[in-house]
Amino acid sequence: MTNPAPRTAAPATTADTPLLAVEGLRIGYRTEGGTHIAVDGLDLTAAAGHITAVVGESGSGKSSTAHALIGLLPAGGRVLGGSVRLQGEELTGLGERAWREVRGRRVGLVPQDPGVSLDPVKPVGSQVAEVLLVHGLATRRDAHARAVDLLAEAGLPDPAQRARQYPHELSGGMRQRVLIAVATAASPRLLVADEPTSALDVTVQRQILDHLQSVVTTTGTAMLLVTHDLAVVADRAQHVVVMSQARVVEAGPAEQVLTDPQHPYTRRLLADAPTIAGRTSHRSRTTAGTEPASTAVPLLRVTGLTRAFPVRGAALARRRSRTAVDGVDFELDRGETLGLVGESGSGKSTTARMILGLERADSGTVLLDGADVTTVRGAARRALHRRIQFVYQNPYASLNPRFTVGELLTEPLRNHKIGTKDEWAGTVRRLLDDVALPEGTERRKAAELSGGQRQRVAIARALALGPELLVCDEPVSALDVTVQARILELLVGLQERHGLSYLFISHDLAVVAQVSDRIAVMRDGRIVESGPADELLRSPSHPYTKELLAAVPGDRSNHSATEDTPWS
Repeated sequence: MTNPAPRTAAPATTADTPLLAVEGLRIGYRTEGGTHIAVDGLDLTAAAGHITAVVGESGSGKSSTAHALIGLLPAGGRVLGGSVRLQGEELTGLGERAWREVRGRRVGLVPQDPGVSLDPVKPVGSQVAEVLLVHGLATRRDAHARAVDLLAEAGLPDPAQRARQYPHELSGGMRQRVLIAVATAASPRLLVADEPTSALDVTVQRQILDHLQSVVTTTGTAMLLVTHDLAVVADRAQHVVVMSQARVVEAGPAEQVLTDPQHPYTRRLLADAPTIAGRTSHRSRTTAGTEPASTAVPLLRVTGLTRAFPVRGAALARRRSRTAVDGVDFELDRGETLGLVGESGSGKSTTARMILGLERADSGTVLLDGADVTTVRGAARRALHRRIQFVYQNPYASLNPRFTVGELLTEPLRNHKIGTKDEWAGTVRRLLDDVALPEGTERRKAAELSGGQRQRVAIARALALGPELLVCDEPVSALDVTVQARILELLVGLQERHGLSYLFISHDLAVVAQVSDRIAVMRDGRIVESGPADELLRSPSHPYTKELLAAVPGDRSNHSATEDTPWS
């Protein structure tokens, strides 16, 4: 195996001579109605050996900025004006051939979604080696060995074996590390990281960000970190640029912006960021002094729930099983929220599917108001579905795009033969009002709505049958922080008005902390710790719970570029 090429830090730069300087950048997209301005007069700089964060919600222009810096604007997008200089060289106006020399060699991109950013039919080692070959940095003989070294640097275990595997054979965190190896293969002077950890569990997120920060500090690379998460910015960045509606609304040193924000939008982002340290939950703000009433029989009691799935080995004749849920026990009272938290693969969603009757349990019982969910069939099962409803993770995938909102909300009523067609219009208006959607929304289709509006429709649909229990599986993980905060507030308000119980499933303890009365922590199919939310968050007993808490961005300062942050 060849030795990695040595990396040396770039000479120190000053504010007057930044590695990247963007002035007056304007980006537009051609539409049927004319040109839509996505970025309007952006100024920013990025210094060698530092992290500059660009923060904003979806549609703010931050991802368009990232793609413009690497010459990869989507179809219809183009730079309308302004200047982008990398080490003093102007990049705007470059042709595709010139961009190929810059892209990868001088500017590396770590994209958001490893599931769509890697070639599914090539081993990952070949995809890393390809960067070296394209830029003439290694011979074909040496490129593979160097690719293995890069995968090792990115933190992949057993990199020689991983190099031979295809993307689908790796976990999400492993695929993201492959993308980092691709982005850093040619030792670029600028790394553009576009939401590089938004799809990852909190502990994997920390590991990925730790590695990226190490690349920056040890090689003198400048990094532009594009994110909607101010907690991540508090931990990692030296400088922050806040964008809203295509414009920069605030910029400056991270410590200054995060501790003394001047613009109302920045203050709102800070207020909406979920946190554990010193939490003031949505529940405590809206239901001060009230607690769910204890009952002799809990609404939901899960006992000894187990589910295993068959897994084929290398030989088709050899068959074994993987236990996804292993003897899970918990209870949920009326009017209570139980947060079920754990990383991907911990068994949370499988547990939810068994409670809903969508997955068969190998053993154990699920009692809803004393009746065993796992044994009901026919009409009794249909009646059960009126009492338990599901709110899915992705509002972009869970709603039929061919239906209007009104049709989406009346479909459950029609299927269960509830009410008449004349009565449905009133029910739709009541449901939309319940989730704070304006009159006229019933005539629109899901594609015409924002992510937050779609999730409100999904919640309204779940409420249509008058359920007692909502199972919410990662209901806000696909949403920006401000939209996320509004949906959490909506759920708490609905709970108060209708006496609902929630099983709230998430990988994010900071989000779970906002709404839960009690929390149960799952790992490898088992509940390793449970208890009242405030008690568990303040004094966790299990090492895994402590690890999850330590990984929550913004609630720690040991990796922070600014020691004193609003979250520390």
